[in-house]
Amino acid sequence: MMNYIYQLEDWPNFKWKTEEFLGLLSEARNLQGRLLGKMDSLGFELRNEAFLDTITLDVLKSSEIEGEILNPEQVRSSVARKLGLEFAGAVDSDRNVDGVVEMMLDATQKYYQPLSADRLFDWHAALFPTGRSGIRKITIADWRKGTTGPMQVVSGSMGREKVHFQAPDAKYVEREMIKFLDWLNDDRKNDLVMKAAIAHLWFITIHPFEDGNGRIARAITDMILAQADKSEQRFYSMSAQIRIERKEYYEILEKTQKGNLDITEWMVWFLKCLINALKSSGEILSDILFKADFWKKNAEIKLNERQKQLLNKVLDGFEGKLTSAKWAKIAKCSKDSAIRDINDLIDKNILEQEESGGRSTSYRLKSFHP
Repeated sequence: MMNYIYQLEDWPNFKWKTEEFLGLLSEARNLQGRLLGKMDSLGFELRNEAFLDTITLDVLKSSEIEGEILNPEQVRSSVARKLGLEFAGAVDSDRNVDGVVEMMLDATQKYYQPLSADRLFDWHAALFPTGRSGIRKITIADWRKGTTGPMQVVSGSMGREKVHFQAPDAKYVEREMIKFLDWLNDDRKNDLVMKAAIAHLWFITIHPFEDGNGRIARAITDMILAQADKSEQRFYSMSAQIRIERKEYYEILEKTQKGNLDITEWMVWFLKCLINALKSSGEILSDILFKADFWKKNAEIKLNERQKQLLNKVLDGFEGKLTSAKWAKIAKCSKDSAIRDINDLIDKNILEQEESGGRSTSYRLKSFHP
């Protein structure tokens, strides 16, 4: 088996050339400060709305990286309930959705608490509430046991498999995790953004669980970035940016894990990814401000609860075309009631009919053209 960094004599004494990413670190820190300053200037409700959107995006994209597609409405509803926030159109959520949300909120809302094996086991149990990954029964809330052979990251068809990485033998996991957690809780010399990059790589290299390692690694990253921000509220999503750069993410991980203990290239990639995540946060903020401006302009207009619910869905990024049939289904009303609601909004200059034809008439906000 080829050498991996955890097999090197000096493991885990990582090295790096700070001068090669100092400019990126300064840029990331500057963007963090500017974003938090911008959010502080908003009112309480708008900050909560942005926080809700960011955590929802983070949960969705962290799961999506692993090929698991969660229901966005369930995730948003679960986040809102656990934060004590109310919004129109909340739905029930599945246990696995609640579990991912609980893990992410524990990591970011309690960023100041030490990370222990028991806390990680709680996160792992939350991710797999049925004790299974898909149809496969796995070890839950404990380190992997190695009963199914080496922990490998593999691609390719049967007989032509390519092993991208093989994690340390299961018998070493507890020892390795003790080292990792001691460092994570005691390290005070590294900048916290740098520490987040190191922790992500270190944890994912140990791969201590049978499944869920990627999602937990990203939760740890968010926890340390929350420490860097000194804020329980998240307004940018590292997971969403990693999802966009997923191919490069796996390539740099593999290259680093098969290299030496100089992790400069990994640090550069991580900081660039973080900078892109911080810049992308402007899109979330823009949507929040647009929504707030919309309701401010229409504050004096009398609307029923169905109309408020559906307008909020449109403002939150309604997927597909808005038709009277979809209105009736979402609002749980008759099609006649949906048509009356829509026509009333057209009369009030809030909705307009889409110009495109087709079998079903569709509508959009009059002031908003996607």
